[in-house]
Amino acid sequence: MPVLVVGSIALDDIKTPTSQHHHLLGGSASYASVAASFFGPVQLVGVVGDDFPSEHKQLFADRKIDLTGLEVAAGQTFCWSGEYEVNMNNRKTLSVALNVFEKFEPKLPESYRATPYVLLGNIAPSLQRMVCKQIRQPKFVVADTMDLWIGMARADLVELLKEVDMLILNDSEAKQLTEEDSLILAGKKIVAMGPRYVAVKKGEHGCLLFGRDGEFFSTGAFPLETISDPTGAGDCFAGGFIGHLARTDDISFANLKEAVIQGTLVASFCCEDFSLRRIQKLTVEEIAARRKAFGSYIA
Repeated sequence: MPVLVVGSIALDDIKTPTSQHHHLLGGSASYASVAASFFGPVQLVGVVGDDFPSEHKQLFADRKIDLTGLEVAAGQTFCWSGEYEVNMNNRKTLSVALNVFEKFEPKLPESYRATPYVLLGNIAPSLQRMVCKQIRQPKFVVADTMDLWIGMARADLVELLKEVDMLILNDSEAKQLTEEDSLILAGKKIVAMGPRYVAVKKGEHGCLLFGRDGEFFSTGAFPLETISDPTGAGDCFAGGFIGHLARTDDISFANLKEAVIQGTLVASFCCEDFSLRRIQKLTVEEIAARRKAFGSYIA
């Protein structure tokens, strides 16, 4: 089954305590679509400027990602600049230039509208809802969000939760959305707001999965000795998650648990290098080998 991914495509400048890189491929749709492509066909909807480097577009093509829905607008591509501290859980945004993304309104090609598995990448809830109005009888819709939208667009986000099957957010965002200090209470509150499931990411400490009918699953993260750049790891998690669901065409809770693990593993590879440099060299055999190793850790 194909996956539809809608989100941002960006050029990132990233600085860590040990390295600095400019004009890296970034954006929620970039990471998520490439991650999902290891599991099956992907359709990408986003916008870039006419300055978008050809090598980045070639990466999408190399992963056989359908770019019919990629809009190329006159102007510059969305740019983000950020800096990580020694503790890479701490990051600050240095600058944001929306550029052509400022006027982005996702328009789905007719061939995309019946795609059964949909990932609404981390963009404004109003844009995510715009996509929901264009898709026809999807089997499973996942939405990702962040603290910015919880603070600035809460009303739209609350309405979106009634239209999707699953929400992905991190632990601090779950607490922010629900005003609960307990992640267990926060997860239960979010599924009561509309989605059938919610995945609460905890970074290096793994992920919690909640179901509306009381289902619960917890897993750790894959242990990494060194982390080069965690940018995009959450988007890779979302892409791996929806990609696994589409490949298996199974939305049982048992399979959602496996999807969480698959997303966690793809995200771990993302952290091993800057941007998508590690992911673009990744193979399905490496994912399978890491799944086997991870299984021995949690058995």
